[in-house]
Amino acid sequence: MKKTPVAIIGTGNIGTDLLIKIQRSSILECVLFTGRRLDSRGMQRARLLGVPISDQSIKAIQRNHNICDIVFDATSAKAHQYHAPILKKLGKIAIDLTPSKVGKMCIPVINMNQCLDENNVNLVTCGGQAAIPIAHAIMRVHPETEYIEVVASIASKSAGLGTRDNIDEFTQTTGDAILNFTGVPRAKAIIILNPAEPPVLMHNTIYAQITKPKIKKMTAAINDIVNKVQKYVPGYKVTVGPVAEGNRVTVMIEVVGLGDFLPKYSGNLDIITCAAVNIAESFAQKKIRGKVPL
Repeated sequence: MKKTPVAIIGTGNIGTDLLIKIQRSSILECVLFTGRRLDSRGMQRARLLGVPISDQSIKAIQRNHNICDIVFDATSAKAHQYHAPILKKLGKIAIDLTPSKVGKMCIPVINMNQCLDENNVNLVTCGGQAAIPIAHAIMRVHPETEYIEVVASIASKSAGLGTRDNIDEFTQTTGDAILNFTGVPRAKAIIILNPAEPPVLMHNTIYAQITKPKIKKMTAAINDIVNKVQKYVPGYKVTVGPVAEGNRVTVMIEVVGLGDFLPKYSGNLDIITCAAVNIAESFAQKKIRGKVPL
């Protein structure tokens, strides 16, 4: 079976981790890995894998616009605002791994099917991909929840230049996505880049303000959605909770990476690159069934 050709813009940690995962896909083929520095670690890895590379960023796609059907953008929120109209004009499906909020926000376990009719899908943030399924499960049991707060902690060594450039966008986009996907009236997101040695695993804490929380029902709803996320992010698991102290409910999530590009502490890469591959494969499968004109 002919694979669906895809390109990746952005050769940092996220783009390179994504490239390695695509190499394992039975229906996707990376035909272009493009950025700005041919001497970057990502470019060197792509060269070793035999994947075509370019230092012309999106211009490499503009100059050879028939090369791919799907483009992953692993650059920055500001860069994707520039890339998005170009990719739309070229007729590409854009899967955006930056917190730009240009396209339809997607958490695969919640709204995958709604996103397959879009030409630009935004993956929110790594913290959003990890925490929003839990917040969504809590809201299913307690739609009257008044406030949700998410604290994402990642190893400093796993945060590349793109992640560091997007800290403000991370907090704003994650908070907006919690409101959008759950309907809770108030939400806040915080990210911590932890410099500890040895590096810590990706860890997310979700707090919810609920009057008379139903712990047993929340536990069942959270276990159900965690099982679904684990189908595309194997290292995703609950480590604490839900537990209640008065009206405050706490759930803790840990994500252990597959160790594709960076070591296994970099679950923040896996949570978003696994989601990206999952969506792209769904687009490709829909194309195979003749329902998407890629």
